[in-house]
Amino acid sequence: MSTTHIQKLAYSIREACEASSLGRTTIYALIGAGKLQAIRIGGRTVIPAESLNALISSTDPIGEAH
Repeated sequence: MSTTHIQKLAYSIREACEASSLGRTTIYALIGAGKLQAIRIGGRTVIPAESLNALISSTDPIGEAH
């Protein structure tokens, strides 16, 4: 039996929390601050995968000197 993995294009708020290990309050704060894109489709809010990936990859690692 073969299983194909379909890469997500967008995450629900709950899925974005799970994928990033961030809480709902933090996700909504990042959306409000313009640091995370959110799109309303019908009655649902989704986070584009590219936006969540960009947020995580653009954050400075802990202990990194500037």
